[in-house]
Amino acid sequence: MFKNNLKKFLISFSIVIFVFFLDRITKLYILNLAESEKYVDIYFNSFLNFYLIWNKGIGFGLFQLESSFFYNFITALIIIINIIILVMIIKSKDYKIFFLLMILGGSSGNLFDRLYFKAVPDFIDLHYESFHWFIFNVADIFISIGLICLIIAEFILNNKKDNEKN
Repeated sequence: MFKNNLKKFLISFSIVIFVFFLDRITKLYILNLAESEKYVDIYFNSFLNFYLIWNKGIGFGLFQLESSFFYNFITALIIIINIIILVMIIKSKDYKIFFLLMILGGSSGNLFDRLYFKAVPDFIDLHYESFHWFIFNVADIFISIGLICLIIAEFILNNKKDNEKN
């Protein structure tokens, strides 16, 4: 039993650390580029640019306010949510654990930036002609994929349960 728990812990820890460091590496690359070039505005193609902005809100720049109280409140809320996700990971016994680990890894990367820089560097700009999606980062990608997969898993599981009842 201890061996299985240790193996689960090491695999889980590795996934969170992988997501966290992948996010850190990409952000550090962009920040170093910004430091040497004074700005980051890299055109890749008609759908993708790298453009550095500092996000003081939550995911995708939502709820950006100048109030330090609101910023600190959101940061505390993110810490509480990360603790809840950690408890869910510990209690999870199915494949949903991987989605929760992706969310925790991404959220930890953004939380680190909020605590260290007092803002999160976002730099991936997806667009089509003049329509631009929110500018985001690698952590946001993992958080979004994890959330989408959890939602889809819930729909599939609920659908299976409904079919089994009928």
